[in-house]
Amino acid sequence: MAEEEHTFETADAGSSLTFPQQCSALRKGGFVCIKGRPCKIVDMSTSKTGKHGHAKVHLVALDIFTGKKMEDLSPSTHNMECPFVKRTEFQLLDIDDGFLSLMTMDGETKDDVKAPEGELGENLQAAFDEGKDLNVTIISAMNEEAAISFKEAPMGN
Repeated sequence: MAEEEHTFETADAGSSLTFPQQCSALRKGGFVCIKGRPCKIVDMSTSKTGKHGHAKVHLVALDIFTGKKMEDLSPSTHNMECPFVKRTEFQLLDIDDGFLSLMTMDGETKDDVKAPEGELGENLQAAFDEGKDLNVTIISAMNEEAAISFKEAPMGN
C-alpha cells in the first residue's frame, strides 16, 4: 500500500462568507445577501397571503459597497444568506494613486483599499491635506472592502 500524499493549500478555518438566517428573523438595519451582494436592510414589510399561502417578506436593502438599491421577496419561513460584516478602524498614513495606505493595529501597512469616491473621498482628501491625523473605518464583507467613514484621530495615542 503506497503512502498517500496530502497537500493542504489553504490555512483558513473553513469559515463561510455568509450564514443562513430565517427571513422572519431579519431586522431593519441588519445585513442580508440579495443577488449575491451584501446589503443593509433599509425597509421590510410582511404580507399575509391567501388561505394556504405563506407570509412573504418584502426586503428593500442597499448594497453596502455600491449603495445600489436592491429588493427581494421571500417566504418568511425560508432561509436567506446573511454576510458576515466586519468593521475595522485603521490609521491613515497616505492617499496615493486612488488607494489608501493604512496602518493596522499591529503596525502592518495595508495598501489595497480604494479611496472612497464622491463627497466622502473629497472630505477625506481635504482633511488629509490639512495634515490631520485620521482614522478610517473600513467595512469588509464577502472578500470586498470599502472605506465608509473617517474621523480625526484622538490626540495622545
